[in-house]
Amino acid sequence: MRIAKVMGTLILNQSDENLPNGKLLICEVLDNQALGGLNKKLPRKEPMPESLVAFDELGAGEGCLIALAESGEAAAPFKPKNVPLDAYCAAILDEVVFEA
Repeated sequence: MRIAKVMGTLILNQSDENLPNGKLLICEVLDNQALGGLNKKLPRKEPMPESLVAFDELGAGEGCLIALAESGEAAAPFKPKNVPLDAYCAAILDEVVFEA
């Protein structure tokens, strides 16, 4: 599981019929520098090579910190349906305490 910041939302004009109601979030996964400097709003040490899209049914919005489940675990909440997800918003985080 990784921690990410929601940068925005993605809107589809069509989606897979197995995908439940929810939102697709554009996320930036936070590294040690960004986690350690949350109160100073420090960026990642190096930019992410590509954006990450995560499915959300909890109601996370832009600027929220979220916990991400990825890979096979992202689709696990929807079993036995075959849902095409690579990342799932497992939690909205109120506070992160980081000790380097």
